[in-house]
Amino acid sequence: MTQVCNHPEINNLFNPPTFSPMTTPVHPVDEVPPVHRLAAFGLQHVLAMYAGAVAVPLIVGGAMKLSAADLAYLITADLLVCGVATLIQCIGFWRFGVRLPIMQGCTFAAVSPMVLIGTTGGGLPAIYGSVIVAGLAIVLLAPVFGRLLRFFPPLVTGTVILIIGLSLLPVAGNWAAGGQGAKDFGEPRNLALAACVLAVVLGVQRFAPPFLSRIAVLIGMAVGLAVAVPFGFTDFRGVERADWVGISTPFHFGVPAFNASATVSMLVVALVTMTETTGDLIAVGEMTGRRADPRSLADGLRADGLSTVLGGVFNTFPYTAYAQNVGLVGMTRVRSRWVVAASGGMLVLLGLLPKLGAVVAAIPAPVLGGAGLVMFGTVAASGLRTLAAVDFKGNHNLTVVAVSVAVGMLPVGVPTVYERFPHWFQTVMNSGISAGCLTAIVLNLLFNHAPRMGASAVPEAGGLAGGGGEQSV
Repeated sequence: MTQVCNHPEINNLFNPPTFSPMTTPVHPVDEVPPVHRLAAFGLQHVLAMYAGAVAVPLIVGGAMKLSAADLAYLITADLLVCGVATLIQCIGFWRFGVRLPIMQGCTFAAVSPMVLIGTTGGGLPAIYGSVIVAGLAIVLLAPVFGRLLRFFPPLVTGTVILIIGLSLLPVAGNWAAGGQGAKDFGEPRNLALAACVLAVVLGVQRFAPPFLSRIAVLIGMAVGLAVAVPFGFTDFRGVERADWVGISTPFHFGVPAFNASATVSMLVVALVTMTETTGDLIAVGEMTGRRADPRSLADGLRADGLSTVLGGVFNTFPYTAYAQNVGLVGMTRVRSRWVVAASGGMLVLLGLLPKLGAVVAAIPAPVLGGAGLVMFGTVAASGLRTLAAVDFKGNHNLTVVAVSVAVGMLPVGVPTVYERFPHWFQTVMNSGISAGCLTAIVLNLLFNHAPRMGASAVPEAGGLAGGGGEQSV
């Protein structure tokens, strides 16, 4: 067998290892599928996250009233760094990267602070200055967060995964109805197209051979797009206007400005994204059978920080693990990190070839919505599966789950509930994932570990989780 390079992991891309009965089997996370499957599985991940990835630069750039050319530049820069960030997270180098199938994208937690910074005189340079500082802070704080893994037992992780799935379902619902702000939002034809995609995904999963069932989302979206074209759902004018080649250069919009108030608000965002990423890394670890430990969790968060620094340098925004792709991993049961690494390579190409990015952007929102309902529902179901191993008898674990889910769903169901609170409070609590996660951690400590009046301080159910005692403080 020909060696391509001295790095065994890269060499595996070109020469997937074969195994004899005496060879130690490769973990599913490290398996390298054949090229045709790698491409199909990878494209599926790209399509699942594309709309969310480009939404952040569109929202921020739109609020700042940037020109169409500047908006296009933000999008291509975002896709490029999304790809690089995903490659860092999946393949990893030194102590950067969790080496799990994790897709990276711009975090929505930073949207409101960035709009505020950008529209109150600081502009894009002030945004990028605060983003760079936040990224450096994440790199430095990663080992500290890694040691907090003991506060994420099955009771907490199951609750967080459930909240992640439930908080994403309204996103899929908005897509299915035509996309937030669309003129034809809620039209029956939009929902019919989404239902068509959903039906195809379910049909392929149920009746197709194993390989095809694993790309059910890709097939469903392809069929949905084929149906959408003759019915006028698609608009390919953006493809004609897009350039063939586009390269994002450092500090395109000017030298970063370091504003104190902007930096403080972005540091709060950094803590929120670290909390969200922790939940996603734990969720993927559960799904793939390679549970995150303190070291790998710190490595994953360190990759988040490095990607965020790159975002500030290359004209884009803070990065985090994308929960929608967590759902795709659970639904397809394809656990290879090299599949998602292939997705990262595709995103790099989309960032360098704007015309290709415009083709993907032409996929109508209802097509994404039909696929999203399955994927995001799968995340929620995975949380329920984790909670099934927790002991709910003779303790307060049910209360921990109930209140945490309620607090996490509050900003999802009532988006304006915290609008009269201070800005820093909104940054933390307007994210249902971070709000629910913090609540679950605090309530688990309160009910399962705080000394009780007239009772032993030892938790009744054992361990941190109240459901297995695998981890202890």
